[in-house]
Amino acid sequence: MTTITGPRSHPTSASRSIGRTAAIAGGIAAVATTAIGAVAKAADVPLVVGGTEIQVPMFAVLTLLGAAIGALIATQFQKRASEPRRGFVLTALALTALSVVPDLTADATTATRLTLIGAHLVAAAVVIPALATRLGEQP
Repeated sequence: MTTITGPRSHPTSASRSIGRTAAIAGGIAAVATTAIGAVAKAADVPLVVGGTEIQVPMFAVLTLLGAAIGALIATQFQKRASEPRRGFVLTALALTALSVVPDLTADATTATRLTLIGAHLVAAAVVIPALATRLGEQP
């Protein structure tokens, strides 16, 4: 079980490392999710949810936003948890599972739903391990 405690030593350097890692992993994940969106669009998958079209660049924007949120969560675990890596990974996996619920229930075609779920899973597969490797390190 992860215990939340007071701040750990030197959170500033650890936070910078987490931020850099999130930026790099987020960039890689953004390229990957944008490619998923572009391939889906080229394959005539209607990227429309509830009557609103999802523009391909939004895959990158939302992936980068997710990576930034992941960095904030990772930083808090690094500062406060006795087992930051374990706590972060469990939390990130739970949030990833929750993130696909709207995709499953969206007013969209099955192909669109699968595209969105795939993008979520690819982004998580890139960002979560990258951030997790930065947790628990000595600054």
